[in-house]
Amino acid sequence: MTVTRAIGEGARWLLEKIVNGLAATGVNPNFLTFFGLLINVWAAVMLANGAFFAAGLVMLFAGVFDMVDGRVARVQGRVTTFGAYFDSTIDRYSDLALFIGLLWHYASIGRGRYAVLVGIAAAGSVMVSYSRARAESLTPSGKAGFWERPERIVLMIIGALADRMAPVLWLLAIGTNITVIHRILHTRKELRSGNTVTLVPAKPQSEEPVQEVGAVETKRAEHGEARDKNAEESKEEEEVHVSKAVSRNPSPQGT
Repeated sequence: MTVTRAIGEGARWLLEKIVNGLAATGVNPNFLTFFGLLINVWAAVMLANGAFFAAGLVMLFAGVFDMVDGRVARVQGRVTTFGAYFDSTIDRYSDLALFIGLLWHYASIGRGRYAVLVGIAAAGSVMVSYSRARAESLTPSGKAGFWERPERIVLMIIGALADRMAPVLWLLAIGTNITVIHRILHTRKELRSGNTVTLVPAKPQSEEPVQEVGAVETKRAEHGEARDKNAEESKEEEEVHVSKAVSRNPSPQGT
């Protein structure tokens, strides 16, 4: 076994222990996702203060929660569509928090060009995720290019730990936007070739109550007709009884 494989097996074993331990506590996976956001905000504060190495360590800690929340959900059998949506949304906030921390740092030390570079990198990172999500609502797959979130986070951690954030920002500003362009071209190609996804709208929930109300009204009408019929039959029976009584006991005026 090579050293690299041994490290990978060890990391996998440790990750499984962490996942199983957290799953045994019954913790909600969405809480782990939100807690990861709080840790990234802590890292963003450190980046804003220029403590890059410490921020890199905190980002590593936050990365653990990014890896375990989905696994904990699967172990607990609590995988939901909302959980996936919540995880993706919180990830965007985590990314933007780190960029805001860097933006604050470069703005406070008078490095306006790098502040603009942070803004471009942040926009490209968000658009990478958005372009894929939007493409996959139209085509079977919108995953094209290289700069997915794991690659971006790892690169930022390396830049923070090595105190070489400037070249990392250049890579993110250029690479992410190239990926967006790649995905735009890929989506156009898929649409032109007819590889589309047809979204079936969900059945409105208001239709069933309307049908139920209609059924109730129908039942009420049927009961009303039956009630009227019974009333008419009772009235006829009363008239018959009265006529019989008159024939048996004629009134004095009739004699």
